[in-house]
Amino acid sequence: MAEKTFDSVKIFKIILIVYLVIFIAAGVFAAIFGISLDINFKGGTRISYSYTGDIDEAKVADAAKEVLDAKFTVSLNKSLAGDTKTVTISLVGKKSLPAETQESLTTKLTETFKDNKIELYDSNSVSPSVAGVFFAKSLVAVLITAVLVVVYIGIRFRKIGGVSAAVTALCALVLDLLITFAACIIFRLQIDSNYIAVVLTILGYSLNDTIVVYDRVRENKKLYPALSVRENMNMSIKGVITRNIVTSVTTVLAVITIIVVAELYGLTSLRTFAIPMAFGLISGCFTSLFVAEPIWILWREHRDKKKAA
Repeated sequence: MAEKTFDSVKIFKIILIVYLVIFIAAGVFAAIFGISLDINFKGGTRISYSYTGDIDEAKVADAAKEVLDAKFTVSLNKSLAGDTKTVTISLVGKKSLPAETQESLTTKLTETFKDNKIELYDSNSVSPSVAGVFFAKSLVAVLITAVLVVVYIGIRFRKIGGVSAAVTALCALVLDLLITFAACIIFRLQIDSNYIAVVLTILGYSLNDTIVVYDRVRENKKLYPALSVRENMNMSIKGVITRNIVTSVTTVLAVITIIVVAELYGLTSLRTFAIPMAFGLISGCFTSLFVAEPIWILWREHRDKKKAA
C-alpha cells in the first residue's frame, strides 16, 4: 500500500551527510574565530553609549583599545523607531571595569567623536560566579524540558513502542539544538539569553511535528495491521509531509522577516534570536520527518529480528 519508491531511511542517510558538513564548518569557524559568550554566561562588563549621526564601528574599537587592556567587542544598535542609536562595548570574563577606566573610556569616545554627542546610556557588570549560576539554571531548564519530552512521548505512544519513540524524538531534538548552536558559531553571533529562548522554543516546535507523524503511525497500525514497520512509517510520513513543510515554511518566513528588520535597523538582540531560530525551525522540519522516524524504523526492525532469532 505504501509506495516502494519512497524510503525515509535512504533520505535519512543523505540528511546525516548534510548535518555532518554543517557541523564540520561550525568546528572550523569555532577554531578560527572562537565562540562568543555573553556576559550573562561568562561574566563581564557591558557599557552602552547613545550617539547621533553615524559612527564607524572599527574607529570605536580603535579608540577603546587605547583605554582598555582586555579583549572586548563593539556592536552598534538602534531602536526600531530609529530615534535612539547606541554603541555597546562588552568585556567578557572581566570581573568589573574600574570607575576610573570607565570614565577614561567615556572621555576618549567623546573626544574622538565630538560631533556625535556621545553620552553614557547604560552600564552593567556580571561576576563570573553569578554568570555560572545563570548558565547552570539555563542548562537545568533545558534538561528538565528534555526529560518531560521523553516521558510524555513514551506514555502517549506506548502502543507503537513508547521508549523507542521517545528516544528517537530526543535524537532529532538534539540535532536541532546542535544546528542552532552551529548557526551562532558560523554567523559569529553571541550566545546570550536569547539563545536559551530559542532552545526552549525549538524543543516544543520540533516535538510537535514529530508527534504528528507518530500519531499517523498509530492510526495506520490500526487501519492496516498487515503493513511492516517500514511501510507503515513511510506511508505515515507521506501523509503528513505536505502539512509539516507548509507549516514550517510559514513560520520560517515570519522569522526571516524579523531577520530583515534586524539587519535594516541594526538590532543585534533580534539577530541573536532570529538567525538561530530560523535554522532550528528548518532543521526541525527535516528531523521530524527524516531523522526521528528512520531511527525508529531501524530500532524496531532490529528488535523484531532479535525476537525472530
